[in-house]
Amino acid sequence: MGRGVVKDTAAMIDGMNPKLGPQAWRFVQISPDTAPQLLGSAIGTFREKEGVSAIVPSALADELGIAGPDFRCITLQVHSDLEGVGLTAAVSGALADAGIACNMVAAFHHDHAFVPAANAEDALAILADLSGKTAC
Repeated sequence: MGRGVVKDTAAMIDGMNPKLGPQAWRFVQISPDTAPQLLGSAIGTFREKEGVSAIVPSALADELGIAGPDFRCITLQVHSDLEGVGLTAAVSGALADAGIACNMVAAFHHDHAFVPAANAEDALAILADLSGKTAC
């Protein structure tokens, strides 16, 4: 892995510096008729035996008549090691203790917590407190 990758649990939590993105996202199932519109706007996809799921802008899902709950993304700014242990548990545990759902997505550089849009500001404050930082 590259320079600056953090693997130690305490260092990952301390350095996560959570940042809330402005956009609302929706988890959707891709169908052949929606694939052209949705896949180009998706920030993440996952193939399951039941089909392809994608995380797409809520506004686009609304345009296509795809209902579902809206989420906001909190990016953990630490460049966490993909083999690091404990960051996901600490984040999801802190949010669970507050009764906030959390869908974690790990990417190469950062981890991302998708939380219900209505709870996003509270979730950000909880994660900022967990890391000992001020929410941004």
